[in-house]
Amino acid sequence: MKRSLPLAMLLALSLAPAARAANEADYKAAYAAAEAASKEAAGMRNQWTVTVSTLAAAKKAADGGDFDRAVAAAQEAEALAKASIFQATSEKDAWKAMEIR
Repeated sequence: MKRSLPLAMLLALSLAPAARAANEADYKAAYAAAEAASKEAAGMRNQWTVTVSTLAAAKKAADGGDFDRAVAAAQEAEALAKASIFQATSEKDAWKAMEIR
C-alpha cells in the first residue's frame, strides 16, 4: 500500500497538463497591468526605481522574443508597484505616530 501512493502521485503528475509557453498577448496583458500599477505609484510619488528597471527588463525580453521571461518580469514589476502603493498608503498617516508630542 505504501508503494502505491507514490506511484499514484507520479501518475497524477504525469497526466497534469504541461505549462504552456507565454506568447506576445500574455506579455502585453502583463505589461499593461504592471505599467498601470507603476503609473499609480508614480502618481502617489512613491514609484520604486526597481519597478522601472524591472519593466525595462520585461520590455527587453519581449523585444528579444523571450515571452516567458518577459511575462515573469512584468508580473514582478506589477508586484513591486503594488507593494510601493501599499507602502505609500500605509505610511501616509504613520508618521503621526512617530511625532514627538
